[in-house]
Amino acid sequence: MTETQRIQVGGSTDAHRYPVIIGAGVLQQVAATLATAAPGAGQVMLIRAPGVDRYADPVRSALTGAGYQLSEAVVPDAEAAKTVEVAADLWARLGQAGFTRGDAVVTLGGGSVSDLGGFVAASWLRGVPVVHLPTTLLGMVDAAVGGKTGINTAEGKNLVGAFHPPAAVLADLATLATLPEPDLRAGLAEVLKAGFIADPAILDLLPGPLPAWDCPELAAAVAAAVRVKADVVSADLHESSLREILNYGHTFGHAIEQVHGYRWRHGDAVAVGLVFAAELGERAGISPAGLADGHRRALAAVGLPTTYPPLPGGDDWEALLLAMSRDKKARGATLRFVVLQEVGRPTRLADPDPRWLQAAYRAVRAC
Repeated sequence: MTETQRIQVGGSTDAHRYPVIIGAGVLQQVAATLATAAPGAGQVMLIRAPGVDRYADPVRSALTGAGYQLSEAVVPDAEAAKTVEVAADLWARLGQAGFTRGDAVVTLGGGSVSDLGGFVAASWLRGVPVVHLPTTLLGMVDAAVGGKTGINTAEGKNLVGAFHPPAAVLADLATLATLPEPDLRAGLAEVLKAGFIADPAILDLLPGPLPAWDCPELAAAVAAAVRVKADVVSADLHESSLREILNYGHTFGHAIEQVHGYRWRHGDAVAVGLVFAAELGERAGISPAGLADGHRRALAAVGLPTTYPPLPGGDDWEALLLAMSRDKKARGATLRFVVLQEVGRPTRLADPDPRWLQAAYRAVRAC
């Protein structure tokens, strides 16, 4: 395993500047990190996933040992956590504990916990500090970094949320040792996405098959993916322009998740969404021929899906199209997609020809 790396998000004068610390064993730094990130905090609310007991124990001990008054909330697993009912329960707990603006939230778990806990921190008293401790690969390279928070509604994923940068992120690679292989594999979709949009060297680090958690190449790929995201969000926190490129593959991926009732892993859905976006770019004449096949090879090499099996009973295209129309990048009735001019050169495609969309769908639809 490589040495611990510290990546700074935000410029030297940025009010939202914070560190992302990546390495094995960095959870041990939680109390010291919190003391720097949220000086003066007396109370801490630990919001955690149900399956991280082995990591909750040392975090709990570190925080109470440092004198913090600790309360704890275990939330449902995965996307089931990201509901207004769960958020309201957490708001009630914060109110009952007398949480002030000087206190802090700590999240421990996967991307859904970061999304939910970050939203609760953003909305309580209009913003209290939050420190993320992601325990999944997806959480480390995506949800915990960048300050996007959100919960889901029946109309779509992450439609209710806020931009609320964390005070710090501790990405402990040792937590990946207990991550189920399907979840580790799904997280690689976001890592490869960073390679497609900005840093092609990442693609060479992950030629396949699925790497072990302590593989030096995986650590290097995680750090590189975090640097890509750090650079983008430092330049565009509120997704007014550049940050949209981080949604490459997500418009179709989020639609899959919604249509299938969030039974797909996010990374698996994004993997198919990446191929869809590449196919769409080719049909629009923006992407070079063969780009989509290159995506398929890179994703399949680590075991990620590249085709979409519709729900039993027929064609989901109309439902998927409706879900995409509710995507956050949409403007009025105009669909907008991130596509590639070539690997490492993203651009935007607005109002694509419906024939291109349907052709891209047919190209990824499993027979």
